[in-house]
Amino acid sequence: MEQKIIHKEGMIFYLKCLLFSYIITGLLLMLLALFLYKLKLSEQIVSIGIILIYVAAAFFAGFVTGKKRKEKKYLWGLCMGTAYFLVLTAVSFAVNHNAGDLAENFVTAFFICAGSGMLGGMVS
Repeated sequence: MEQKIIHKEGMIFYLKCLLFSYIITGLLLMLLALFLYKLKLSEQIVSIGIILIYVAAAFFAGFVTGKKRKEKKYLWGLCMGTAYFLVLTAVSFAVNHNAGDLAENFVTAFFICAGSGMLGGMVS
């Protein structure tokens, strides 16, 4: 019985961590949109900014999870980065209703998110 409670608390922690990483993503994307509006940034700069935001959010999720888990931090960071990517993919597909745009950068985005999460876990 006690192990189920610990497992449930762990899942809630991971979900909170993912939620907070998406809050960070939203805030940073709004800041990027403000810069785009005020500074008239090029498409290439905006793309780099989006990638950096994904890296920062997945890194944060992996870092916090690695701090919570004392063993196999890299593996937990990888799991959080992958979970971040999967939610990002699901939301993107739900909004676009088209797999064509998603398929272009699918593998690259996966490795960016998973690698950033794993790096965050290793650094923690």
